[in-house]
Amino acid sequence: MERLKVLVRRRLPEAVEARLAASFDATLNPDDAPIPRPALEAAVRGCDVLVPSVAEPVDAALIAAAGPRLRLIANFGVGVDNIDLDAARAGRIAVTNTPGVLTEDTADIALALVLMAARRLGSAERALRRGEWRGWGPTDRLGASLTGKTLAIVGMGRIGQAVARRARALGMRIDYHNRRQLDAETEAALAARYRPDLDAMLADADVVSLHAPATPETHRLLDRRRIGLLRREAFLVNTARGALVDEPALIAALEAGAIAGAGLDVYADEPRLDPRLLALENVVLLPHLGSATVETRTAMGMKVVDNIVALAKGRDLPDRVV
Repeated sequence: MERLKVLVRRRLPEAVEARLAASFDATLNPDDAPIPRPALEAAVRGCDVLVPSVAEPVDAALIAAAGPRLRLIANFGVGVDNIDLDAARAGRIAVTNTPGVLTEDTADIALALVLMAARRLGSAERALRRGEWRGWGPTDRLGASLTGKTLAIVGMGRIGQAVARRARALGMRIDYHNRRQLDAETEAALAARYRPDLDAMLADADVVSLHAPATPETHRLLDRRRIGLLRREAFLVNTARGALVDEPALIAALEAGAIAGAGLDVYADEPRLDPRLLALENVVLLPHLGSATVETRTAMGMKVVDNIVALAKGRDLPDRVV
């Protein structure tokens, strides 16, 4: 197997780094510190494989700086919106991702946000820590029941379907909008109803959960107009990408009480958060934890290594995007 030079931009799970070090000439990042741009451009010129995470952009200028030696960008994550795919194609550089292994954990976080937002668990926990709890009261911090309510899923791929299975266990009805309708057998197993008209689905929803990829077509898919379609009692949950939502419009709706609340794991300008979000009591905020378990992050890393091994052995890349 060809001993490729591999540059890793972030610290990875220990087992993954051990395998990389044993198999390749790997430059790891044990401090998990951002690599300054000049140093990054110099380092990438001397490597065969670049391993970024979804939080590190790989733009056209960095790809151009890499020169002809770079053969693979092995992304740690499913989404590849951090990579200039057109520049990679032009440079004949393969791009891979890590699909399939983070489905269940991300669906767990989505369901947790549905529960936390609807039952006001975030604001209740913060009040308890501040010493504001006076004891049980019949009308204190009343949330919304989920049984019998409609969950509208935008993007019915692996994660969307996993969320639907979990929500059914709570007694929720499932509507979904997708580029293509699911087959009848899958719809029946999920008890899910296809809604080809996204606007109409949003207007009927009690909870909306986003699971679409970030593409030019889905950028601000929930814009000001569509956020305005949501009912005052509705909740919005986003564990996909911050770019799917017009964040200022969402903040305005939350501030005005035009919707009941939101649960967010992703943001428009990560890791920077709009300070208005931090001030809102009707929103639950998580720091992009969708896949954050030892098991899943290790499995993601092993898929990165598997793609590099395939390159070194001259085989087809199992998770090729470009």
